[in-house]
Amino acid sequence: MAAICVFCASSSTLDQQWLDLATQLGKSLGPRGHSLVSGGGCVGMMGAVADGARAGGAHTLGVIPQTLVDLEVADTGSDELVVTTDMGARKNIMIERSDAFITLPGGLGTLDELFEVWTTATLDLHRKPIVLLDPTGFYDGLWSWLSGLADTEFVRRPALAQVTVVSSIEAALDTIEAAARA
Repeated sequence: MAAICVFCASSSTLDQQWLDLATQLGKSLGPRGHSLVSGGGCVGMMGAVADGARAGGAHTLGVIPQTLVDLEVADTGSDELVVTTDMGARKNIMIERSDAFITLPGGLGTLDELFEVWTTATLDLHRKPIVLLDPTGFYDGLWSWLSGLADTEFVRRPALAQVTVVSSIEAALDTIEAAARA
């Protein structure tokens, strides 16, 4: 149905709960007819979501810059692995090849990817669903801060509405599927 890009952490030192969340999201894609677009890494949550997706029968597309391939962190098990020249090209291809985006907990790279797709959506460069999957309140502080920016007119309220915050995998996929039907 949809090529879903998942943004998440690639750290190998994360608590098991985050790896489990990524694995479960990945496993949920295939039975619902979705494929995975990922950052092409085999470590941390990124590796877990890709392994989960394959275990659930989903097609996986990994997009990774050559510098990370050289560090031997490429998901060589991907059904399709696209190697780019740099991080900017990586993001562009991930956005182009995706129908929707789910952001899991992550750090600077994850936030960079979320804000890239969100900013381009506010500029009407795409109309793809953006979902923030936050079952534990990981992003509560960020969301509160962003809402405060809307109160001061630094962020327009309609921009906030372009991201759907959910607390379950089922709700994330339901949101994407509802947008595809609309």
